[in-house]
Amino acid sequence: MTYPSVISTDNSREVSPLPKDLDRLRMPDHIAVIMDGNGRWAKAKGLPRTIGHTAGVEALKTTLHLCSNWGIGALTVYAFSTENWSRPSEEVNFLMTLFESVLKRELTNLKLEKVKINFLGDLDPLPIALKDLIKESVDATSNNKGIHFNVCTNYGGRRELVRAAQKLAERSVKGELDPSLIDENVFASELFTASEVDPDLLIRTSGEKRISNFLLWQLAYAEIHVTDVLWPDFNADTLAKALLDYQSRRRRFGGV
Repeated sequence: MTYPSVISTDNSREVSPLPKDLDRLRMPDHIAVIMDGNGRWAKAKGLPRTIGHTAGVEALKTTLHLCSNWGIGALTVYAFSTENWSRPSEEVNFLMTLFESVLKRELTNLKLEKVKINFLGDLDPLPIALKDLIKESVDATSNNKGIHFNVCTNYGGRRELVRAAQKLAERSVKGELDPSLIDENVFASELFTASEVDPDLLIRTSGEKRISNFLLWQLAYAEIHVTDVLWPDFNADTLAKALLDYQSRRRRFGGV
């Protein structure tokens, strides 16, 4: 899949030029991000964790805008995992409210910037108002030709793989699919990311060196960049460093 050129058309936002050291012809088509460190950022400043999450939203808006301007076709972010429900109920409730308020506030800009937004994960347990807003946002941007923005919400990589296996098994039992014909492409067609190319680059902030049940299938050959920067401090400079690191790699995909 080839992504279209994605340059912002919203005159209210400054177009960010590509840093001179980056090669536009060697940019990744798809970036995945584990946005880690909101709580630690807040704690270091003596602030509630909720303030860290709010600051993290601003970093995400900046990152999406930069990726769009710099010609990256898709951005997939880990917003809320299946394991995050184990956090204190006050924090979970705050995050649900934050998702809803941000989406409601930013939908107009998403449409202006031609962003195509999608939500990946099991959305059933989410609050009804949030699910309604998610559907409205996906429908309203479905024909946009700019950057694909995938928000992994109540997402878990293992659960996604089990779900795909169950769907293939159901099709086989019904006689709709010969099990011997199941290959990587057929399996991938049942994943939440079926309409996307796999990420070329995974960025993880806060210095943690693990993928935390994120896109287990899709990251098979992604380059991985870990930065000690906490997510609310992620900006144009840290994104550029990640992209420079990516462009310094030789991707062999198992070859010589």
